[in-house]
Amino acid sequence: MNSTAPEIGLIHCVLRGQAVPCTRPDGRPGGLSAIAKQPVAGPVWVGPEGLDGDTQGDRRVHGGPDKAVHQYALEHYGAWRAELGARPVLDAPGAFGENLASTGVTEATLCWGDRVRIGSVLLEVAQSRQPCWKLNLRFGQADMARRLQDSGRTGWYWRVLEPGHLQAGDAMRLVARPHPEWPLARVIALLYQRTLDPDALRGLARLHLPPSWQRIVQGRLERAQVEDWSARLEG
Repeated sequence: MNSTAPEIGLIHCVLRGQAVPCTRPDGRPGGLSAIAKQPVAGPVWVGPEGLDGDTQGDRRVHGGPDKAVHQYALEHYGAWRAELGARPVLDAPGAFGENLASTGVTEATLCWGDRVRIGSVLLEVAQSRQPCWKLNLRFGQADMARRLQDSGRTGWYWRVLEPGHLQAGDAMRLVARPHPEWPLARVIALLYQRTLDPDALRGLARLHLPPSWQRIVQGRLERAQVEDWSARLEG
C-alpha cells in the first residue's frame, strides 16, 4: 500500500443494495433495480465485480469489471437541491445509486485512467456514468436521467485492479495519472455536447475504453451520427 501517494478525497459513505422489482410511472413493470442502496458500517470487501453483497438489476447494462464500483461527489447534492427543491431522496448519500459517496474529487478534477488507492483497494477510472431512466423513477422526475446527463454531474465507475477492503473514512490517494489531458468533464462534454468532434473522438479512441465505449466512438467516426439515447434516458 502506498501511503505516500497524495490524498485527493475522502470517502464519507459506502453503500450496497439488492435488486428488487420496480414499477414505471405508468404502472408497467420496470424490471429489477438495485439503485436504492444502504450504508455499510465497517470494512467491505471489493473484488473485480464490485462490493461484496452488492447487486445490479440488469447485468446487460450495469455491473461487470468496467462498472464494478460507482462513485458520486457529495459536492453535487447542493446543486441538485437548488434545482429540484427539497426532496427526501437527497437527504442522505445514495440518491444516485452510488457505492461510494465522497468529497474532494469531481468530474472536473478526476481524469480518465486515474489509479486511486482507497483502503487496500486499487481502483482505476473506467468510465463516466451514462445515466438511465431508472433515475427518473428514483427521483419521481420524468427527465432526471437527461438532467444528470446535461449537467455533467454524472458520477463515474471504477474497475478494480487490486481487490481489498475499504470503508467510510478512508482517504482517496492518487497513485497514477496517465491522462491528465482527459478530465472526466472533457469526456462528458464530448459525449453529450461536442458530440461529433472528429479530432477529439480520435483522441478518446486512443485511451483504454470499455467495449461499449469503443463502439460509440467508432460509430460516430464512421457514420458522423450520434447514437439514439432515448431508450437509455426514457426507458
